[in-house]
Amino acid sequence: MLRDVDESDSYANLVLPPLLRDRGISGRDAAFATELAYGTLRLRGRYDAIIEICAARTLDKIEAPVLDLLRLGAHQLLGMRVPAHAAVSETVGLARERTGVGSGQFVNAVLRSVGRESLETWLERIGEVADPAGTDVVARLAVTESHPAWVARAMREALVGNGRSAEELGDLLRADNLAPQVTLVARPGLIRTGDLVEETRGAGTRGHWTPTAVVLSGGDPGVIPAVRDCRAGVQDEASQLVALALTVAPLLGESDSRWLDLCAGPGGKAALLGAVAHERGARLVANEVTPHRVRLVEHALAALPRDTIEEIRTGDGRIVGQDEPGSYDRVLVDAPCTGLGALRRRPEARWRRTPSDLAQLGTLQRELLTSALTAVRPGGVVAYVTCSPHLAETQLVIKDVLRKRADVEVIDARPAVRRIAGQNIPLGDRPDIQLWPHVHGTDAMHLTLLRRALEGTAVDEAV
Repeated sequence: MLRDVDESDSYANLVLPPLLRDRGISGRDAAFATELAYGTLRLRGRYDAIIEICAARTLDKIEAPVLDLLRLGAHQLLGMRVPAHAAVSETVGLARERTGVGSGQFVNAVLRSVGRESLETWLERIGEVADPAGTDVVARLAVTESHPAWVARAMREALVGNGRSAEELGDLLRADNLAPQVTLVARPGLIRTGDLVEETRGAGTRGHWTPTAVVLSGGDPGVIPAVRDCRAGVQDEASQLVALALTVAPLLGESDSRWLDLCAGPGGKAALLGAVAHERGARLVANEVTPHRVRLVEHALAALPRDTIEEIRTGDGRIVGQDEPGSYDRVLVDAPCTGLGALRRRPEARWRRTPSDLAQLGTLQRELLTSALTAVRPGGVVAYVTCSPHLAETQLVIKDVLRKRADVEVIDARPAVRRIAGQNIPLGDRPDIQLWPHVHGTDAMHLTLLRRALEGTAVDEAV
């Protein structure tokens, strides 16, 4: 699986489940395999630093399949409750089978060296290598908490840029390394949250921030009847919260009958919006540029009444505003992004993304938001959402777009979020919303609400 993820740009959460099913692995064995695979991916940076010391050579001098085995062995030794002799012998046996006798001897020597020290000792040692002068806490945290240095620095900037302390960086990076619980969404009008809890047969409890969330303590969500027939779905609570906040954001004017999800794939937020739209007598258009993701949207929306879904279309969201100006009351822009806010669930993303991705994504994000602001009617609201806290994908996008739009204002998203989540949800002093795994226990989702001014109405430039 590690080779598939590395060589084909596959996602672990898409590769591993069918692999386990095909091999008939279930129960405790499946849980062990999942932790071994995901944990190794999450903590790869930490283990690579340790392996370099123990192997006395740089990683580029180690063949990729052998390095994968060393990472798996290191995680068993330092990150799981596997007896040292079992972790070493099993990994060495696998090395001999897959990569040859010589590599088995090398793996044996390296893993025995890894196992001679405790995790705490290793963290101190690799931290000193990364920060020999003891003056660069971000460099030290990047290697000990297994994040690329550029990601760690971007996270620090995001914390400060959202009014939080830079001292929280360690807690944030550690939260990224924790396996998240699976969260379900009970789609309103299709199933009640309490009924979904009952369908989990004791594995589910109500979520913390949204009335639609159910958190699973374990098990396969795919066996739950409501998930199978799309009355419910798997969806992080942050994703539920930002979608629901759009549905209660205040509009100007009477119309509230036509909603748009501009970037609807894979369909989770569109399904939630559609369910609420049905209860309110509105209709939803779900737009997605990629044909295979359109099929995912169609599946996610399958349980919704047909008269609620005006259209599921394949189209470029950047031209919707040009083609349909002023046509929608509420528009969601769930913009393509680096995904740095979902590193708990997509552990390979931190190693796959590079700073150069920001420029290409930034252009697309600005074009999509501009299109959405043209597609929404005067008095209507656009929700700009990213699953990334990076300032280049959030605040800077908003600032750049607003410079060219005298008819748009940012509205305070906090009342809408508190209407859904309650008054006790920790929010900052800014009108936009940034959620955090170490604060809210969710993905690091960003939300900005923007409203197009009514014709002849001045926009408050101070917002």
